[in-house]
Amino acid sequence: MTDHPQLTADSPPLRPEPFDLYSRAPGGSVPRLLLRTRGGGLSPVDVQRWCSGADPVDEELLRRCRGPVLDVGCGPGRLVAALARRGTDVLGVDVAPAAGHLAEAAGARVLRASVFDPLPGEGGWATVILADGSVGIGGEPHLLLRRSRQLLHPCGLLLLETEATETDQRLIACWEDGDGRRGPWFPWARLGVAAALRAAERAGLRPREQWSLQGRRFLALTPTEGSGPAPARPALVPAAGGVAL
Repeated sequence: MTDHPQLTADSPPLRPEPFDLYSRAPGGSVPRLLLRTRGGGLSPVDVQRWCSGADPVDEELLRRCRGPVLDVGCGPGRLVAALARRGTDVLGVDVAPAAGHLAEAAGARVLRASVFDPLPGEGGWATVILADGSVGIGGEPHLLLRRSRQLLHPCGLLLLETEATETDQRLIACWEDGDGRRGPWFPWARLGVAAALRAAERAGLRPREQWSLQGRRFLALTPTEGSGPAPARPALVPAAGGVAL
């Protein structure tokens, strides 16, 4: 059930000031993080995995990537860094203040921005990634997927991680750390495979593949009008004071 104003194709998603999910406690430890819903639900978030290197499940996702790659909601950049190390042209996008610093320390390039902001290379990315729950960004998945389709080359590939179980939720949530400090409320969504496929169809995307590994589930989607592989493009990386177009 949705308990926030409905968004339309002409209205941008609600975008509160970002909460610093990735700030570290003294000594470099990764803080405990929870997702609290306005209805009273509380779910732990695996920040430790997000702040670690790419694991075997991630590698199964990454082997499907063809550059240039855009990782939306990339967090501390483990996927971006893993792709960069193998020579793939890749850029991460995240609003979290500390995400870029952690990603750069890991060898990743990250632009601090929302996916709904103007971004470099629109319509030319060969691969767009929505992993680690990023499909929930904005609280209206079909709008996020429509935006992702706009970023993709017509023959590109959207790699999307869903919830492990079948669900289709719209909710209001906030991030809460282990000390009870909370960030602002924001719209969020949780989608299982079936719900993600419905949102994808509404956004003009069709399924190419789905797979699961170690309890995580994924979809590969392509624009309905595309066919064949996306052509390679020159590097798209942030430049000093902005981005390289």
